[in-house]
Amino acid sequence: MNHNMGILDTKRPEFDELLSKIAKYTLNYEINSSLAYETARYCLMDTIGCGLLALNFPACTKLLGPVVEGAEFRPLGAKIPGTSYQLEPERAAFNIGAMVRWLDFNDTWLAAEWGHPSDNLGAIWAVADYISRKNISVGENPLLVRDVLTMMIKAHEIQGVLALDNCFNEVGLDHVLLVRIASTAVACTMLGGSFEEVRNAISNAFIDGGALRTYRHAPNTGSRKSWAAGDASSRGVNLALKALSGEMGYPSALSAKFWGFEDVKMKGKKLTIPQEFGSYVMENILFKISFPAEFHAQTAVECALKLHNEVKDKLDSIEKIIITTQESGHRIINKVGKLANPADRDHCIQYMVAVPLVFGRLVAEDYEDNIANDVRIDMLRNKMAIEVDDRYTSEYLQANKRSIANAVQIFYKDGNKSQKIEIEYPIGHKRRRNEGIPVLVEKFKRNIALKLSPKKCKSIEEICNNQEQLEAMPFNEFSDLFAL
Repeated sequence: MNHNMGILDTKRPEFDELLSKIAKYTLNYEINSSLAYETARYCLMDTIGCGLLALNFPACTKLLGPVVEGAEFRPLGAKIPGTSYQLEPERAAFNIGAMVRWLDFNDTWLAAEWGHPSDNLGAIWAVADYISRKNISVGENPLLVRDVLTMMIKAHEIQGVLALDNCFNEVGLDHVLLVRIASTAVACTMLGGSFEEVRNAISNAFIDGGALRTYRHAPNTGSRKSWAAGDASSRGVNLALKALSGEMGYPSALSAKFWGFEDVKMKGKKLTIPQEFGSYVMENILFKISFPAEFHAQTAVECALKLHNEVKDKLDSIEKIIITTQESGHRIINKVGKLANPADRDHCIQYMVAVPLVFGRLVAEDYEDNIANDVRIDMLRNKMAIEVDDRYTSEYLQANKRSIANAVQIFYKDGNKSQKIEIEYPIGHKRRRNEGIPVLVEKFKRNIALKLSPKKCKSIEEICNNQEQLEAMPFNEFSDLFAL
């Protein structure tokens, strides 16, 4: 028994300042950035396209639908894109969240913590669709797509700014706790929560603690990493609804001595934010445009593709391959030994370099067993060495750069070597927006064509191409375009 806690003071403290800041921002902050709204439009397109692509994979679709067969919620439920499901908002948030994260192909934010802020679209889409259909049923106005873009910007900001200085992975926690916090805040706001209700909900989101990262790492890497964010966004909806029913909050959820989040989960380290909440994260978000691959390896894959033509016919003559990366890439995706499943492979930098060297591509299907069993992949993996470049690590953390650099060089048995191919910024980086956005739009068109009729695809493409028209569209009508 612990006798060091002292006598407990029952006086209710003031709310932790960070909880109040998040609630005030979500409820009251005016987004005045046209760049943020334009980027959010592309983010909405890309995210839902990733979800439609995931419907090609039975490992994903087996988890979708109502929590038990037949428990649908018509006509007022949220429609699940690419399916005929219509579900209550909490379960809808899980469905959409799992879809958009399944293939590791939606956006990324890299800082002290990393993550995928568009994971929050699970909660945002589900709640927006539910509210819109409910409002219409009682003669009130639906939400507009602009409202959804606003909440995307705010969810991105909450998750991303909390990630700037606070490293949850260092204490073994997974970044999806930030999805739960951001989804809770925006869901409660969208549902009409007051300042006190939103803050109460956020306090409960922190009290949930955090998922362990063990499902992302050897020897336990598994498919939970593909549905964990859906789980977090649906929990956000759950906590928002609890707060709206009058459920209480916990003022010192973060700072309570011994029992609070900071002492229990962060080993006593205080949560801090280095800047106020605005629209910075959406404006600077990283898109995964070309490859469904963990983001620290994106530029390595691009390097490998540039070397494919040189090496494709002489793989047997390779002596070694040196991959130069940042410290974060080395820490989380440098793997040797047998890779057990697709979740293991899409977080292995050696695998993600070997496939494009052999095949000249990296697509979602390349993580499946039939490709992974090609002996050339492990042959190349066994010849790879990973080196960390201190400059890459430093510039990865610099606020005005946020590079994600990698280099690949091939050394041959006859003493010759390839050029060292180095790429510092992936195509989805803000510094390559002009190059990246046309590729993102093509990715979106390919993905929607997988599940939707040519007529619907044409309508979707036209509406998504026009910022003003899209923002003014009732969200339920936008959602209808994606439903089967």
